[in-house]
Amino acid sequence: MKMQPSITELRALAAVARHRSFRKAADELELAPSTVSHLLTGFEARIGARLLNRTTRSVALTPVGERLVDRLNSILMDLDGALADVDAAREQPVGVLRITASDTVAMLLMRSIVPTFLASYPQITLDLVAEASFLDIVAEGYDAGIRLGEAVPRDMIAVRFGGPSRMLAVASPAYLRGRDPPVTPYELAAHCCVRSRTPAGRPYRWEFERHGEAVAVDVSGQLMLNRTELMVEAALKGLGISFVPARIAEPSLREGALIPLLEEWCPEYPGLFLFYPGHRHVPPVLRAFIDILKAHA
Repeated sequence: MKMQPSITELRALAAVARHRSFRKAADELELAPSTVSHLLTGFEARIGARLLNRTTRSVALTPVGERLVDRLNSILMDLDGALADVDAAREQPVGVLRITASDTVAMLLMRSIVPTFLASYPQITLDLVAEASFLDIVAEGYDAGIRLGEAVPRDMIAVRFGGPSRMLAVASPAYLRGRDPPVTPYELAAHCCVRSRTPAGRPYRWEFERHGEAVAVDVSGQLMLNRTELMVEAALKGLGISFVPARIAEPSLREGALIPLLEEWCPEYPGLFLFYPGHRHVPPVLRAFIDILKAHA
């Protein structure tokens, strides 16, 4: 009788099939790529069938491997669900939660959500990665991501939180002293603006809208920054007008350190969403985070 495969071998096969890469599968499993390769080579030898076609540049399932993985995914999902039920029976969830968000969203989470979550669940380790570019959370091994609604992939389950958002032009009283504040976006041409770039590296165009009229402005200015918090700081220092998420500027606006500009040209839009794969069982650590998010956002 042939020796039955281990759960580690089965998970390794499923991960390689999902990522089409030993390296990415190894990252997800927190193993060395050579370990994943040796596990699957031994698995194939014991069952007497080739499951993977390997080349120096790629890895793909054989027809036999595809049939096995098709059935294996549902089995592993059921197993994860059963283990999650065991975890849920504990008084406190235990484990690691990996979430990716933009730097701006990560800053917002750090104000109250993260401290509350860590205090409420001391046995959970939160791995929060601030990343400007849009990631494939499944391929990169994240439990969830947080983005604006328009950026959430359609095949994901999305949980809205925090209400609507909007971008806002802001400047300090020192910068505006002796200057006429802009009344329309077109008047930004007469001002020094703090610019930024898109994740693709292109200068970001400031987008406004009022009564159905949409305006995109290529602003000018001496300073180019790549972090929202730096743009707020630049505005506070009187270096020009910044265009930033209203939530990030809110403390400075409340204190009068920044003044809102072009408010009627800055409409609200659907806010932030936490999203995760719909085909996976929601682990208790993620469910706990979602509960905190809904309660405190």
